[in-house]
Amino acid sequence: MTHPAPSSGSTAPPPSGATARPASLRTIPDLLLYRTAATPEAGAFLHREGAGWTRLSWRELGNRVRAVACGLRALGLEAGQRCSLLSGTRVEWIVADLGTLCAGGATTTIYPSSTAEDCVYILRDSSTVLLFAENEEQLRKVAARRGELPSIRKVILLEGQAAPDGWVMTLAELMELGRQVDARDPAAFEAAARAVRPEDLATLIYTSGTTGRPKGVELTHDTWIYESEAIDALGVLSIDDVQFLWLPLAHVFGKVLEVAQLRIGFVTAIDGQVERLLENLAAIRPTFSAAVPRIFEKVYNRVVETARRAGGVSYAVFRWAFGVGGEVSRLRQAGRSPGPVLALKHALASRLVFSKLQARFGGRLRFFVSGSAPLSRTVAEFLDAADVLVLEGYGLTESGAATCVNLPGRYRVGTVGPPLPGTELRIAEDGEILIRGRGVMRGYHGLPELTREALDPEGWLHTGDIGHIEDGFLSVTDRKKDLLKTSTGKYIAPSALELRLKVSCPHISQVLVHGNNRNFVSALIALDPEAMREWATAHGHGERSYEEVVRLPEVHTLVERCVVDLNSQLASFESIRRFTILPSDLTIDSGDLTPSLKLKRQAVERKYRALIDEMYRDTMAQL
Repeated sequence: MTHPAPSSGSTAPPPSGATARPASLRTIPDLLLYRTAATPEAGAFLHREGAGWTRLSWRELGNRVRAVACGLRALGLEAGQRCSLLSGTRVEWIVADLGTLCAGGATTTIYPSSTAEDCVYILRDSSTVLLFAENEEQLRKVAARRGELPSIRKVILLEGQAAPDGWVMTLAELMELGRQVDARDPAAFEAAARAVRPEDLATLIYTSGTTGRPKGVELTHDTWIYESEAIDALGVLSIDDVQFLWLPLAHVFGKVLEVAQLRIGFVTAIDGQVERLLENLAAIRPTFSAAVPRIFEKVYNRVVETARRAGGVSYAVFRWAFGVGGEVSRLRQAGRSPGPVLALKHALASRLVFSKLQARFGGRLRFFVSGSAPLSRTVAEFLDAADVLVLEGYGLTESGAATCVNLPGRYRVGTVGPPLPGTELRIAEDGEILIRGRGVMRGYHGLPELTREALDPEGWLHTGDIGHIEDGFLSVTDRKKDLLKTSTGKYIAPSALELRLKVSCPHISQVLVHGNNRNFVSALIALDPEAMREWATAHGHGERSYEEVVRLPEVHTLVERCVVDLNSQLASFESIRRFTILPSDLTIDSGDLTPSLKLKRQAVERKYRALIDEMYRDTMAQL
């Protein structure tokens, strides 16, 4: 038995506030040609140049894309062939991507944090013929193994110098070549762009590989057209919005924001340097932005810890303000407004406390969108109480990113919202979430058996996620494969415990809960380097290294208090009986996290197997 979720049909008229678009927009090149003709002088991007920001209009973007597309055709790119992008988030990524698609090719995305081995694997598996590499650092990953990549005709550097042998050219040289070709045959660009069909492959995105080899997910032009239509139909974004984009464009979450922008036409400030995130938000003052949960966790922990340190009257005012904010948040979620007295208290709380937090994000933010991993309910409720609206959404690479999302006028903290118009949801008997609609992938590249496992004959995508639907809102509780079963037969959702422990202690960066086939639950805990530097300085240990600090008995006691507090709220079988503080943080570069900051559970367990086993040594005699 399955339980269908209410969902809107894709033919339903858009809600008030959405803008009618031509029905002829069937591919990404169609979207670009439409946008550059509809609002040529409007701002498309703000991008970093030195210490400042440079504006790029839609006309200027279109000219750059045209030059790249014509240059790629001159290099011999044929319809359907793959160009790979090995780069961080920057405006040149967008230009190269759109240029590839307008030339009739398809884009393969590669994270700049990928190892040389993974890069070579993806380039070979995707049969890439042309590679865009961000800089010399990324080029070195493939240059040393050029002999294993015979299909790559040329590498185009977004920044750097061309190679004497001609295998490496610069983006500027490609664009100049394209302009020369375009001048000789001005009709060729649009002819190639218009020849692209909705069913053609647009993007090959390799899953970030929390387990095993990454799989290439095939997403067509129609997938992206649907995603852009559905986001537009929600009516929550307009051409007047300003987006700040820092997410990896190699990830499906970043890519869906690119196509939504093309359809709706808002300006996007783009800078992929995450360490400049708060600085950029304050400078750009966006009206919306997307982020992953770890960003919100860090904001929450810093704000709460700063207030605690202040103590006295300041902390009392802080706690009072968030109590008031929490009351208002609960009323809003129930569709009600606060009464006069509560409204007055809330206005005072905003002036005294909330306005400071809102200023960190630029002061005119309407909402954040959170995706890629579960958002802690504690963090979401805290930010909502402070009038910082975080709309949690849900989607997979295999479903084109945007599957469900909470809306400004219809949201429920702790859920990922209702499905987008045109997307169907079902919950299978074992609790697995199933998805059907135009956003669902065509299949896994070159893997027909795995495709059949993921897509059933009726077109339902089996997500591997466990969840339930209530009043049309989807809640995701865990990954099907991640559920732990202790030796006593009890099932435990590890991600729920991990989230709760992270937000209970501002010094914790990452947590891995372990216990499958074990007689109790344990945890590996990584501490946040920045938070620990501050703690060490405040407690007279400023001269010690991170590894020395995390071994201190008082640090163990600090973490233990949080674990004990969490355990007091849990059933005995799911309590964390033992934990180990890791000697270093878990990072992308060390292979512990995916580029979207999700835990690579199996990789971390393999890496720290000895520490895990040590926690279970001689435990049977103590039970």
